[in-house]
Amino acid sequence: MLDRIDRDNTDITAVDAQIEVLLDPFGDAVARLEEIPGIDPKAAAVIAEIGIDMTRFPSPGHLASWTKFAPGIKASAGKSKGNGSTGHGNRYLARATGEAAVSAGRTETFLGARYRRIARRRGKKKAMVAVGRSILTITWHLLADPDTRFHDLGPDHYDKRVSTTAKRRSHVRGLEALGYNVTLQPVA
Repeated sequence: MLDRIDRDNTDITAVDAQIEVLLDPFGDAVARLEEIPGIDPKAAAVIAEIGIDMTRFPSPGHLASWTKFAPGIKASAGKSKGNGSTGHGNRYLARATGEAAVSAGRTETFLGARYRRIARRRGKKKAMVAVGRSILTITWHLLADPDTRFHDLGPDHYDKRVSTTAKRRSHVRGLEALGYNVTLQPVA
């Protein structure tokens, strides 16, 4: 039993070493992709699936669609048609992107805040698809332009962007809908 475990660990180490050797020619692209939260050196091996030439994907949406991260729901007369499935695509890249999205959801970054925000409202699977699509969009931009660098917006990005006037108006409307007369006075 111990011999099998040692052999398995040796196999994993050998595979990791082989991945590093194969990714050496793409060192700059791998370094840029590793800046994205949730992308580790093994996940940066997505280059093996998509390559570094983004000319075959005219837009980030095309890459997301090819990766199986473009949910298609059609609506007509207020009724949703379809099951929300993301359809056909590259299942290997979809799996790696999903794992990266869940990993990013555990970080204190913009993508982590986005994951938690969507998961709270719509569920973990939809959050994974949304953040995975964001990761693919970032990946497309990083690989399409070699001079581009990833810049995290921060976990408080949504809080900073909310207009205080709109928030105040929303709270006042909510209280008035409950039957209260609201008068606001600024704090001294």
